[in-house]
Amino acid sequence: MTKNLFVSAICAGIAAGLLASALQFTFVIPVLLEGELYETGARVHFGADGSPQSDRGAPPLAGDWLRHSMTVAFNIVTYTGYGLLLAAMISFASLKGITTTAKQGLIWGLCGYIAVQLAPAIGLPPELPGTIAAEVGQRQLWWISTILASAAGLGLIAFGRSYLPLAGVVLMAIPHLLGAPHLDTFFGVAPPELAAEFATLSLGAAAAGWVLLGYAVAAILQHLER
Repeated sequence: MTKNLFVSAICAGIAAGLLASALQFTFVIPVLLEGELYETGARVHFGADGSPQSDRGAPPLAGDWLRHSMTVAFNIVTYTGYGLLLAAMISFASLKGITTTAKQGLIWGLCGYIAVQLAPAIGLPPELPGTIAAEVGQRQLWWISTILASAAGLGLIAFGRSYLPLAGVVLMAIPHLLGAPHLDTFFGVAPPELAAEFATLSLGAAAAGWVLLGYAVAAILQHLER
């Protein structure tokens, strides 16, 4: 069983990491590079003349291949780790008599996306470079707590009986009722349209990676266990 877990996680992690990287290079990274122009001051929004306009256009991707290769490697390692967690949970569910098909793996992937990406993004959305925010330690604590509460809440909703699904909903809501750490003022240096675009594209790329990850993990596990 351990071998099956690692094989499924590695294969699915590579596939999901490559897909996420392709989407990031196509949509996300150009916006990130454009945001860095505002971070460094190479481009200014609301300049000295008070104009709310600024030029639009991302710098070319070519020229920093070491950085791009590290992005691909990081995505593969990250999704492999997530894949190992998904494989372990799917295998544990099978021990309890809950069989997971490849199509049902899509749901597992979506749940992972909700817990790890979407739920934390409600309070702390993906931020462009140069965005000034609350103290890092506070944000990390809220982020991790939100992931744990969301994952546990989804588990109670999916597998709990009686009033446990309701408890799962309450558990998922607690971090957001408490509120994510934020500053009392705004310090944005980039156009808000660019920041919104970056957050949306980042979450979209992550959703695609998680869905493929869940499907691939379940499909490979199902194949190996035959």
